[in-house]
Amino acid sequence: MSKPLILSFVGLLALAGCGDTVGEQALIGGGAGAVGSAVVGGDPLVGAAVGAGGNVLFCQLNPRQCRR
Repeated sequence: MSKPLILSFVGLLALAGCGDTVGEQALIGGGAGAVGSAVVGGDPLVGAAVGAGGNVLFCQLNPRQCRR
C-alpha cells in the first residue's frame, strides 16, 4: 500500500468520529496519530500524544462538527 493512500485512510478515519466520551476521543485521535506518524517515519508515541490531544481539543471546542 502506498503512503498517500494510507495517509488518506488515516485522515478519513480521524475525521469519521470523535467518540462519545473524552476517553474515546483520546483513543481515536491517539490511534490515528500513531498510525499517521509511523507511516511517515515519525515517532508513533509522539504522534499518538499529538493526535489524542488534538482530537479531544477539537471535539470539546466544536461539538456540533464532531460526528458521532
